[in-house]
Amino acid sequence: MAVTSAVDLYRQASAHASTIMAGVCAEHLIGPTPCAKWTVQDLVDHLVGGTGYLLSAATGNQPVPPAGPATTGQFAVGFAAVLDAVARPGAMDRRCMSPLGFEWTVAEALAGTFMDVLIHSWDLASATGQGARLDPDLVQACWDMFVPVMPDRGREAGLIGPAVAVPVEAPLQDRLLGVMGREP
Repeated sequence: MAVTSAVDLYRQASAHASTIMAGVCAEHLIGPTPCAKWTVQDLVDHLVGGTGYLLSAATGNQPVPPAGPATTGQFAVGFAAVLDAVARPGAMDRRCMSPLGFEWTVAEALAGTFMDVLIHSWDLASATGQGARLDPDLVQACWDMFVPVMPDRGREAGLIGPAVAVPVEAPLQDRLLGVMGREP
């Protein structure tokens, strides 16, 4: 059965990312990732920061600035807090600013963050030598929701690198990674 709600998509992608985070060792943190100019620590910081962004958006509170480098355990705590926050009445209808500078609902932000978590979980798994296979239902949902518009908007904003050519007959995960600027 395909996953359809933004909450379910975010929950499943974040649970997978938490599993990948649990496999990150201290020596991985200084290593490179498929994200240009980002180390594993930078990627962990970004993913944990995403939970702070969503929590702030869902509650209307100001984000709490990080006290230092994020830890992999903070991601699981953060994503659980986000799920609690978005379950509150009216939370999904709140409005916030997107990373691309436009206003959207928390429901839309949750869907956008699902995409971010899904792609970055692959980055993190690839960078740390873990299994990089993504859930096919999540890949399909991400493709259907965001391709082709969102990668182009991300490139225009400098958040996503150039698309990587992938054969049209390649598996959907590879095509999604390619359009998101990754070499599958």
